[in-house]
Amino acid sequence: MHRRTVSFPGARSVAVAAAVAASALTAGCEGGAVSSTRTPVVEEGTVTIATASETSSFHPYSQFGSGLARYAYDSLVGTAPDGRTVSGLAEKWEADSTSASFTLREGVTCSDGSALTASAAARSLRYASDPGNRLVGVQTVLPGVPFTVSADDAARTVSVRMAAPYSFVLRTVGLVPIVCPAGLADPGALDRRTQGTGPYVLSGYSSGGPYTFTRREGYAWGPRGATNATAGQPERIVVSVVPQESTAANLLLTGGVNIAMVSGPDRARLTGRGLAEAEVPTVVGLTFFNERPGRPLSDPALRRALVGALDREGLANVAMGGKGTPASHLTARDSVCHADVAAANLPSGDPVAALDAAGWTKDARGRLAKDGRPLRLRLLSSADFGSTLPSVAELMAVSWRALGADVDLVGESGNAVVQAMYQSGDFDAVVGSSPGPPLPAQLVGYFSGPAPSRGLNFARVTNSAYDRYVGLALRAPGEDSCADWNRAAAALFRSADALPVADGTSTVYGNRTTFAVAPGGQIVPTSIRLHE
Repeated sequence: MHRRTVSFPGARSVAVAAAVAASALTAGCEGGAVSSTRTPVVEEGTVTIATASETSSFHPYSQFGSGLARYAYDSLVGTAPDGRTVSGLAEKWEADSTSASFTLREGVTCSDGSALTASAAARSLRYASDPGNRLVGVQTVLPGVPFTVSADDAARTVSVRMAAPYSFVLRTVGLVPIVCPAGLADPGALDRRTQGTGPYVLSGYSSGGPYTFTRREGYAWGPRGATNATAGQPERIVVSVVPQESTAANLLLTGGVNIAMVSGPDRARLTGRGLAEAEVPTVVGLTFFNERPGRPLSDPALRRALVGALDREGLANVAMGGKGTPASHLTARDSVCHADVAAANLPSGDPVAALDAAGWTKDARGRLAKDGRPLRLRLLSSADFGSTLPSVAELMAVSWRALGADVDLVGESGNAVVQAMYQSGDFDAVVGSSPGPPLPAQLVGYFSGPAPSRGLNFARVTNSAYDRYVGLALRAPGEDSCADWNRAAAALFRSADALPVADGTSTVYGNRTTFAVAPGGQIVPTSIRLHE
């Protein structure tokens, strides 16, 4: 939805433009209703939702289209706030760590009026999972092991078989948006048209927004059978680009927008104003270190010393605008397998001694150097990912300069940061913000495997202990895998491969609206009601 929430392109998210996509695509279809509104509903109305970033593509599997996909596309199943799986396109299902089977509802139709068959759903999953298609947005959602898909149209079943065990088959494959045959026939057109079974269709857009979605008639296969026939459901959803949180807050108060997510200090002036509210756990200041050969932070001893020099409580307070709590994991508090892993495993101790042991000493000018080469770091951040993040980066720079490092502190646009991460590689550390993916398995691509353009490992992380524990975790289904997933996260912390700064929350606010919020902060389209 927004950069302020959970999706890379559409969210005020991670320093990784695709890790946001994981949350956007796997947010599921169900959430807890929130409201302080009791006025009558408005029929055939228009609800305006603020997003912080422009959308360059509406392809549901692209890096930039995933955030808006929920309006026009459905998945086989959804996820309730308490973690339970609920119906979507499938009315029933079975799954373990090696396979899954989904039985489609009867009567599901695509936006062009054609019936959705099991074969069509299977083709969509095959298209999404084909590495040759280079669909960055959906890569963060799909299992990290190959799988095959088959279908039986007579029985309305879609069957998935994994090439190797994978902990969360149901919560990954089952949550991929399904593209209808007309869309697969011309995938390039999906950048500008929607071809799904969802409750809305894209009916208008301009490059800088707004983006308009119009309600479909006859829709009756939403989460738990939700329909489009409920009183108060808007006829149109207008997604308006509002880059600044302060502006979004002003528009909420004046009624210029109906729904927006706000993460920073502007929340203080929205409290007690009669707005609907929903809290979304987040990870703020998720920081990655460039471990490419030839970059200074390819040295793990140097990374550990620099992380150990940071005031984590001070960083958390800056990240949260006061009274912040140091992050306990790479994932948010409501994610699967979440536990306090960071405190016991992040580097600590005397950073000066650690630097000296690693061969970094101060030259005559007080600058850290090794083998005659001074330590220069390029530290990136963007207010597009969160209003406090440039200040977080600045405090990091202060700590590292005190050690003798030469830190080039660079504030960029979100797009420029993403380009540095995934294309040029011209950075040493990048500070971002993320709701955190709902599953630990969805982080694997960022900490192992190939680099762009074949993969997501933009920081070039190589951590054999992490890889080993991931391999063990993948063999167990569901939450039985959590102990090994947390051991894998601990290995990343011990090697200072990443640093989450603060456990925080964002808040989704509604003016004259009631709605439900899925895990990760995505608004459930069929839940939105407009009130007088």
